[in-house]
Amino acid sequence: MEFSHKPVLLTEAIDALEIKLGGIYVDGTAGGGGHSAEIAARLSAGGRLICIDQDPDAISVLRERLGSLPQVTIVQENFARLDTVLSRLGISSVDGILVDLGVSSHQLDTPERGFSFHADAPLDMRMSQRGPTAAELLRTLDERSLSRILSEYGEERYARSIARNIVRTRAQQPLETTLALAELVKASIPAAARREGGHPARRTFQALRIAVNGELDMLSTGLDVMFGLLNPSGRLAAITFHSLEDRMVKQRFASWCEGCVCPPDFPVCVCGRKPRARLPFKVKGPSAKELEENPRSRSAKLRAVEKVGE
Repeated sequence: MEFSHKPVLLTEAIDALEIKLGGIYVDGTAGGGGHSAEIAARLSAGGRLICIDQDPDAISVLRERLGSLPQVTIVQENFARLDTVLSRLGISSVDGILVDLGVSSHQLDTPERGFSFHADAPLDMRMSQRGPTAAELLRTLDERSLSRILSEYGEERYARSIARNIVRTRAQQPLETTLALAELVKASIPAAARREGGHPARRTFQALRIAVNGELDMLSTGLDVMFGLLNPSGRLAAITFHSLEDRMVKQRFASWCEGCVCPPDFPVCVCGRKPRARLPFKVKGPSAKELEENPRSRSAKLRAVEKVGE
């Protein structure tokens, strides 16, 4: 199977993990294996890498590309259930975890997956290829729910207008394809707004993708699960591509780094709260060279957190 995906922030992400030769690491969104291959190359015979992805296409490619490496284990699952995966493998804790939260190039460039508004295809958008599709959400959700999804997950200013037109249109004919939805969004947005900020359907497609895959709920759960599985001095690195993900990652990392919360006028600490983590750096983005070679990296942000000794 052809699975093209250029790993974003490759050097920066691998460096952020500070890989130990004999350590145990997890790539929680292994995709085409770009990041995983680099992690595996830095491990000795005693090291171990667990490659996880919920997309069955990715799992097939990972088995082709990395399945013969003795230090690599490949599992189809969502990273939010990493505790269950590791328990089945007899692993209680790990030295580092990486998650790349973007849609893979393979998913975007395979029209039948329904992620892209540039080609006509069924409105699918399921990363795991299981559960309700985007078309089913558009067919069953009421106007208020659709508007909320577009507003919260897509930060779409014209969410109410788009939702209203979805409901009106589906009363005559179901919205089943990507181009049909993209044209409806264009028609729902004022002409001046259509000329701003890229394709007018981008925010709607993002919102539906997040809703179909439960991405923010999985991320919220997954962050706590992954951090809890780190060894002392272990690191969790996350690459995000939109503000909702980045805000969640930034705030969760900051909460783990927070120490005493007693009022400043208290002479001594009575809360007993100590930092559980530290930030090895604030945030990193793609270099000018990477932006030139891979324009899809333009919105990528890398953050990392290190668990302090317990």
